Amino acid sequence: MSPSVAVGAPPHLSLVVPVYNGADRLPSSLEQLRTFLRAQPYTSELILVDDCSNAETRTVLEEFASSMDEVRLIRNDENRGKGSAVTRGMRAAVGSYRVFTDADLAYPASEVGKILADLEGGAEVAIACRVLAESRYLMSPTFFSYLYTRHVMSRVFNAMVRWTLIPHVLDTQAGLKGFTAHAAEIVFPRITIPRFGFDVEALFIAKKHKLSLMQTAVFFRYDEEPTTVRFAEDALRMMRDLVHIRRNDWRGRYA
Repeated sequence: MSPSVAVGAPPHLSLVVPVYNGADRLPSSLEQLRTFLRAQPYTSELILVDDCSNAETRTVLEEFASSMDEVRLIRNDENRGKGSAVTRGMRAAVGSYRVFTDADLAYPASEVGKILADLEGGAEVAIACRVLAESRYLMSPTFFSYLYTRHVMSRVFNAMVRWTLIPHVLDTQAGLKGFTAHAAEIVFPRITIPRFGFDVEALFIAKKHKLSLMQTAVFFRYDEEPTTVRFAEDALRMMRDLVHIRRNDWRGRYA
């Protein structure tokens, strides 16, 4: 059982998980999150944001939410994108520290503890960084060519981000990030990008408001290999998002 919460006291941790389909693997991920949270000495809430998933996934989420008091299930009535789902969950969160992670647990639940420790240690924003020397990954040997392609494209994109928007952040796209309550309340009401470019936008807003940031070495897992077409589509979308962020900044959207 999770520690009891004093009446009116916020939970120590809000863990936000955006979900879109994936009913085959979701039960395992949810059980891992349940086990992790209930093993901790602090209070917590788990916020699941269903981004208009299919009926099978909705059933999995509803059954899980009904089995655990600390779970809040939020549902979008149409698919709006990961950025929109994360933003909605982070704005609904009430914890002293607020972390989001991917539903497939490419970053095992234990990695949430690393992000939380950095926030407790004084960082206002803590982000997983897959390119730090201390980071480790697990993948199938069949993914080696994919890893090379992904790494090269990721490094090119990150170089553009560092050159144009955020000079010192080595890995903007990792799906595990944490914010203090204060930082989350500055960043997420200002988010305008509904899909994957929201990560860069969130970090740019944090920099704009001079929030302290820690980059955290993590263990992560590669499970799926996207196609070359998907890579190209994502790259073009990301470039448009960089222009969108710069335009927003010029217009004072992030003040």
